[in-house]
Amino acid sequence: MDFKITLECLMGVLPDSLVEGSSKNKEFKGISSLNKAVQGDISFLGNPKYKNLVQSSKASIILLPKNYSGKPEDGQIFLRMKDPSRGLASLCSFLENELFPPPEKAIHPTAWLDETAKLEKGVTVGAFGFIGRDACIGENVSVGTHCHVGDQCVIGNNTILNPGVKLLSRCELGKNVILNAGVVIGSEGYGFDQVDGSHHKIPHLGKVVVEDNVEIGANTCIDRARFEETRIGSGTKIDNLVQIGHNVRIGDGCLIVAQVGISGSTEFEDGVIVGGQAGFAGHLKIGKGAKIAGQAGITKDVEAGAFLKGNPALPFQLAQRISILQKKLPELFKRFDETLGKE
Repeated sequence: MDFKITLECLMGVLPDSLVEGSSKNKEFKGISSLNKAVQGDISFLGNPKYKNLVQSSKASIILLPKNYSGKPEDGQIFLRMKDPSRGLASLCSFLENELFPPPEKAIHPTAWLDETAKLEKGVTVGAFGFIGRDACIGENVSVGTHCHVGDQCVIGNNTILNPGVKLLSRCELGKNVILNAGVVIGSEGYGFDQVDGSHHKIPHLGKVVVEDNVEIGANTCIDRARFEETRIGSGTKIDNLVQIGHNVRIGDGCLIVAQVGISGSTEFEDGVIVGGQAGFAGHLKIGKGAKIAGQAGITKDVEAGAFLKGNPALPFQLAQRISILQKKLPELFKRFDETLGKE
């Protein structure tokens, strides 16, 4: 990580932090974990289980909770604050433009724009980008290299399409949406009818609507609806390699972790959280605020606020109890066999 920041600048980013100690360094140049940091680095204590690493850390600056009881070494600075993890996030946000500068606001000469497309001010289109017929792109939108924006697509202000994104025809993105590299929005849904022993494709004529402030991870695919729309609610965050089927409706503020698969016409209400590799059958309703553990298999509707684990999914505490009891089965069978042998 190649950057330079002064203590004065850092305090400007973290104005509510308390400074303890001093350092000879005028500039700090890296962010590292406590056990890997060297002089000149910034580190932090976000998880209490790593507390014992603070005193041996070589970091020049360490972000710490206010109640941490230790003292800095000579030449070391402690920055005490309410939430060191949030402090680090603020620092990373500040440094982001330096490390990953946004592309120049321009249309690359190799990009192809249909003459009917409408682009508002401040739009960027990278090398080999494609903008289709009657597409409408809002202010300050960034369309990265090798992106495809299909016919009649609508993209809201300040949205970012990272390299290789494919937005197929008639799809809609709200404001402040981030699509990471390789995302595909609006591909045809997976649906076939069996006729006379062979599989006949069912056309999918709908679209995908992604509301404001949604972020979608790399290589995630969201299928267009068979008719009407597939919809992703405002503020939802979706990880890499997620598959969302046709006519799925995801509510506001949901969190969906990597490799989740959601079959067609399933509905998530607001605030649902899903762990990695969980799978959902089709035509289900997942209630508001439900939590689904990683690798769970969901085959029935889920009540609001439920916490499920396992395949087939069970209430979390019951699933935990069964898991503990399963470990005791070999011993139980051994005792059972010994009892039978004595009879």
